[in-house]
Amino acid sequence: MRSYGFVGTGELTAAIVEGLSTDAPEVFLSPRNEKIAHDLAARFPNVRVCGSNQEALDRATAVVVAVRPQIAREVLAELTFRPEHVVVSAVAAVTLAELRDLVAPATRVVRSIPLPTASRRASRTAMYPDDAVARALFERVGDVVVPADEQALATFSAATATFSAHLDQLATIAGWMAEHGVAPADADGYLAHVFGELGRTLAGFGGTLGELARKHETPGGINEQFRTAVRDPERVRKGLDDVLARVKGQ
Repeated sequence: MRSYGFVGTGELTAAIVEGLSTDAPEVFLSPRNEKIAHDLAARFPNVRVCGSNQEALDRATAVVVAVRPQIAREVLAELTFRPEHVVVSAVAAVTLAELRDLVAPATRVVRSIPLPTASRRASRTAMYPDDAVARALFERVGDVVVPADEQALATFSAATATFSAHLDQLATIAGWMAEHGVAPADADGYLAHVFGELGRTLAGFGGTLGELARKHETPGGINEQFRTAVRDPERVRKGLDDVLARVKGQ
């Protein structure tokens, strides 16, 4: 069983490590976020907190890089990789070509987009290129999709930038309910339930998202009324195009 070293110990690393806990491979964490790192080590006997990023590399065969894009190049430039390391990057906006330069002499480099649902082994991780070691890692915490090329992977990355926008819309709806006399806790709880169940419906639906949207409205009904009132597809596309350009480093 491979050992995994994590450079960066934020919420995404915590989710992956928690998902890995069932299989219990050796996990070595950098000390970048001391609270999260020590909490994971206290919960899972297979997890160790290292004294430095370099120690996490030295003790692992596969390295997961999960730091903020703004500091990724600086962090990686300070590390010494081995030729046999498999490097799995979860950093947006740092290309394969850049990564290969930064982690040489390691040559097996993969870009990935793991999701927070890795904690319950339900992440659908987009990654490129396909690699047996990276695939084995992410199949332990969900399943894997491999786009056709690195440009397509960037599109997946841009799509994930919509998470907080969806949640913010729900927060706006909850606030509106509270303004109309609903207890805030009841509003939050109701919407979390409704859209949590919708998520389960989504996961089990075999058709397209457009078909599912139509199944949830009737002509002239209130769902259609609200969708029409807030729908602005060009604004959404423009926002995604801007994010995609940033992900590609343009």
